[in-house]
Parts: sequence; structure tokens; C-alpha cells
Amino acid sequence: MKIENISLSGQEKLGIIGNLNTMLSAGIPLFEAVESIREDATGNTKKFLEVMKDDLTAGNHVYTTLAKFPRTFDKVTVSVIKASEEAGTLETALADLAKSIKKEMEFAGKIKSAMVYPMLIVTVFFGVLTIILVVVIPKISQVFSRLNMQLPLPTRVLIFLSNTLTKNPLPVLGGIFLTMGLVIYLFKQQRGLILPIIFKLPLVSRLIKEIDLTRFSRNLYLLLTAGIPIGTALELSKDVVMRRKTRDLIENCRQMVITGRKFSEGLRGSKKEIPAIVIKLIDVGEKSGSLPKALYDISEFLDYQVTETLKTLTVLLEPIMLVFVGIAVGAMMLAIIAPIYGLIGQVGNVR
Repeated sequence: MKIENISLSGQEKLGIIGNLNTMLSAGIPLFEAVESIREDATGNTKKFLEVMKDDLTAGNHVYTTLAKFPRTFDKVTVSVIKASEEAGTLETALADLAKSIKKEMEFAGKIKSAMVYPMLIVTVFFGVLTIILVVVIPKISQVFSRLNMQLPLPTRVLIFLSNTLTKNPLPVLGGIFLTMGLVIYLFKQQRGLILPIIFKLPLVSRLIKEIDLTRFSRNLYLLLTAGIPIGTALELSKDVVMRRKTRDLIENCRQMVITGRKFSEGLRGSKKEIPAIVIKLIDVGEKSGSLPKALYDISEFLDYQVTETLKTLTVLLEPIMLVFVGIAVGAMMLAIIAPIYGLIGQVGNVR
């Protein structure tokens, strides 16, 4: 496998950064620290540390190694390590990065936790649908076929789906997997077209905006703390956000900073995108010379906001999903029961 294709999990990345920080803080030389961690490492972590060891032996810097693994370390992380190595503050940068990685992992964990319930409901729904199509419908359809009844359209659709699934299971499964593969492929190849549509969904747009602002403020804090000029830091921060509007906002702020104006002035023109308290904190931070501290406080505040938004979305999704599943299952059962009631009515009329 090529080096650039190797990726590390968040836990593996946190382990490397955290262990390096601990050893350097204890006074252990960088090369010895890397060698010590490498001895107990396995898998991709060991490969990464071996590359780092070779780079250090050749006289290269840590950021040189990180740049060789773009799937694990983004431009922000590489730039932070590069600036800290040049300034002699590698230990501080590693400590800040370890905190940032931990926050990102917690962040991702919250989002995944919020998605567990909807995914569970969807799984249960398709499980019930499969049981009905494979077990219930075949038995019912045999009865209807003997009676030569005129069946309603929903019932005929269910019988058709049941026959297709039971008589041609392999082609159906193949079609399902092919469709899933096609969707995944299109998502990867056309993310620029698909994601903006998803981001505009009513329950998603606010959450995505808050996630973008949280990542932006946290990464900008890391870059400024490492001593990177704010213009360069804003340019690098564009890579960590998902929405085009947020990227355009950051670019607008960068242009203002380049022309000698304040960062907060660029934000004031987009009050619909940026909370007023965020603009105020940045303005105060610029005036007092403590902008990195203000950005850190903002990232903590926005992290809390994301948590609350996720809770709200989860509370809203639960009844919506239950109603959807209830209506879908009820409709299927009605499609089965309605012809039976029609048959009973016909028998009653005959008598």
C-alpha cells in the first residue's frame, strides 16, 4: 500500500500525538520518543512511526512525515506542527492538537449517537417489511389466487414484490447491493452536488452550520496559537468546513484582513450566518490582543450549541420516525386485510 493511502483512526492518531507530547514533556529526545512508541505499535500506526523514524534519521522535521499522510493529517495539522517546530514550541502544539483531536472524536461521537435511533427504526422497518413479504404475503396470495378475486392496487403491488423477492432472491439482493454501491460511488464522485442539497434540509441546515463554525473556530485557534499569521490561518481554515457559504464567509474575512481591516468586520456583514455573541467575542479578543483565547471560548460555546441542537433533533426525529413506520406498516396490513373484509362482505351478501 502506498504511504499516501494509509489512514489512521482518531484513536490511533490521538495515541501518537498524546504519547509524543508526554515523552517530550518528560525531557525525552524526539527520536528516542518515536523509537519507543514504535516498538509497541502495530498495523498502520507502526508503518507511520517507521516513516517518521526514517525522516528524522534523514534530518527532516515532524511535519514532513505528517504531510505524507494526507488521509490522516490535514493541512491545518501540518501547518501547526511546522510553525511550532520553527518556533521551538512543539510540545505546546502537540498538547493543543491532542485536545483538539479528542474534541473532534467526542464531536463525531455525539453525531453518531444521535443517528443510532433513526437507523435502528429504519432497520426494524425493513426487517418487518421483509418478514411480511417473505412469510405473510405468499400464504395470503395463494388464497386470493384460488378465489379469483379482483384485488386492490396496494395488494397487487405487495404480491408482486413478494413474488419477485421469493422467486428471484439472488437477482434482488444483487440489485440492492448494486444500487447501494452506485449511490456510494455517486456520493463520493459528486459530493459537491449532493451535499448542498442535504445541507438545505430543514432539520439539518442549522446543525451543519453550527458544526462548521465549531470546527472553524477550533482550527483557527490552533493555527493562531502556533504563531501562523491570521491571513494564512483563515486560508487554511477553509478546508475544515463543509458549507460553501461558510467557506465564502471565511474568504471574505481573509480579504478584509489582507487589506488591513479587522477580522470581526468581515463577520459583521454576515450576521445571519454568525451568532452575535461570536462576533462580539472576536471583536473584544482583537481589541485586547487575546484573539486565540476568544476563539477557544467560542469553540467551547458552539460545541455546547451543537450538543443541544442534536438533542432537539433526536427528540423531533423519534416521533416522526415512529409515525412514518406506523403509517407504512399500517398501510401494508390494510392492503392485506382489505380484500379479506371484501371477501367476508361478499359471503354475507350471498347469504
